[in-house]
Amino acid sequence: MVFYDITASSEDREIFLDTVERVAEQVRIPFTIGGGIRTPDDFRKVLLAGADKVSVNTAAVLNPKLISEAAEIYGSQCVVLSIDAKNQGDHWEVFIHGGRTPTGIDVVEWAKQGEALGAGEICLNAIDADGVKTGYALGITKAVSQAVRLPIIASGGAGEMIHFADVLEAGADAALAASVFHYEQIPIPTLKDYLRSRGLIIR
Repeated sequence: MVFYDITASSEDREIFLDTVERVAEQVRIPFTIGGGIRTPDDFRKVLLAGADKVSVNTAAVLNPKLISEAAEIYGSQCVVLSIDAKNQGDHWEVFIHGGRTPTGIDVVEWAKQGEALGAGEICLNAIDADGVKTGYALGITKAVSQAVRLPIIASGGAGEMIHFADVLEAGADAALAASVFHYEQIPIPTLKDYLRSRGLIIR
């Protein structure tokens, strides 16, 4: 499970630690928290509250040393580099502040830098596809998966079960989705069975 407070950075708000604690009390599967993470101490607070991993986006772009500092203290397995990616025609650009602010940074190059700094995973969110339900951005997913050795979580675009299979076959190690699960449009057990029928290894 992944929880993102997508406006925490743009609104300069603190981490929603009370939610982290309540979730940790109720679930028995690993979960990741992102939004409002600015310092290594923020990592500590979230991990102590019960999260298994911490996702950073805006703060990591503004201060890349945050990735290496957090990885050194808590281990790379705790550090998820979230990348909001927007198709700019001839390249994909990194955006921050919940997809509101362009940075001029190339997505593939930033993914490679994040790996070098010590990130343990990359969550790649194609912001143009997010909520559209027409499928994940397969091209950039494949490009990033070929450029780094880290696990890639694809995000943005899930609408049908075939979309999950397509992005996993394109190089993603996991596929993130929200509304299709929230509104029970795709039951998770049914999706798992479908993916297994496609020859994909699913827990």
